[in-house]
Amino acid sequence: MKGLILSGGKGTRMRPITHTAAKQLLPVANKPILFYAVESLVGAGIREIGIIISPETGDDVKECLGDGDRWDVTIDYILQDEPLGLAHAVKTARDFLKDDPFVMYLGDNLIKDGVGPLVQRFEAGQADAFILLKEVENPSSFGVAVLNGDGKILSLEEKPKKPKSNLALVGVYLFNHEIHNAIDKIKPSKRGELEITDAIAKLIDMGHSVDSHVLTSWWLDTGKKDDMLEANRVVLDEMTEGKIDGFIDDITRISGRVAVGKGSKLKNCTVRGPAVIGENCCLENTYVGPFTSIGDRAKVSNAEIEHCILREDCQILDFHGRIEDSLIGVNVELTRGHHKPVAFRLMLGDDSKVEVV
Repeated sequence: MKGLILSGGKGTRMRPITHTAAKQLLPVANKPILFYAVESLVGAGIREIGIIISPETGDDVKECLGDGDRWDVTIDYILQDEPLGLAHAVKTARDFLKDDPFVMYLGDNLIKDGVGPLVQRFEAGQADAFILLKEVENPSSFGVAVLNGDGKILSLEEKPKKPKSNLALVGVYLFNHEIHNAIDKIKPSKRGELEITDAIAKLIDMGHSVDSHVLTSWWLDTGKKDDMLEANRVVLDEMTEGKIDGFIDDITRISGRVAVGKGSKLKNCTVRGPAVIGENCCLENTYVGPFTSIGDRAKVSNAEIEHCILREDCQILDFHGRIEDSLIGVNVELTRGHHKPVAFRLMLGDDSKVEVV
């Protein structure tokens, strides 16, 4: 069994953050989203992983993941020149996949229980494809499946205007070699893409068996700012304990599950977990509320921050205000020119410099 992780695309829904970073490298609880995908495959016993990359962000992905040594796996990088659909990504990866069965995992998705049990079920069964489903409130935004009583797929539609069910395709698929034949028989959709839903539907038309599993635990698609914040909240909420490796002065108060990285210094702060503060950060006269992650080397003073993601090297100095429900990029400088109490909700791209007056 091989793994194929999709880390291409342009990330248009996450701009301006994704003007300078791959959306799959954005952090959840101070760890790139893409790491969770790799770890999920590794946990399922997969040791050969292909990563689909784009020309715009491929080098950043390579630099972040390396050759796979940290997970004791081999990683092959596969360039997809244009984001022409999930089935096109599989076609692009054919030389890597050969005729081996594989898990395809969308790199901006998070799944609570990993894919280990799904791999075992697929390998033990007779299906040619296995898809993961989840009941959602807005099925028209996803690929949608209709099942029979045994969980077999009857039909699939990609983002239908009038969905026939509320079962959305989660970003994890398992296939054997038959998927390649199906992809060869489909044509681009109205969007100009080779849709994986069309390829799976073609498998069914060709008489192949497509099995499914409906998730009852959480699944998170981190395609938008609020999705990222929700993913950060969910992962932090599952922290079992905190760990303080940095310096905490005598008047700083820590409550709940809080992690503080090496080299960080907190002076006259209040931190209420779950929260994660990276390495070599400096926080002074600051309140950090639940569900906040602060990246390495950040500096924060005279501010209140809650339910936020602050990326590496950002500086929020003498702000004298509250920031909540915000995603703030790498190396952002944020200051404030007056002290009237007010709350802000922000999404700032990398290297921004903002003064609120």
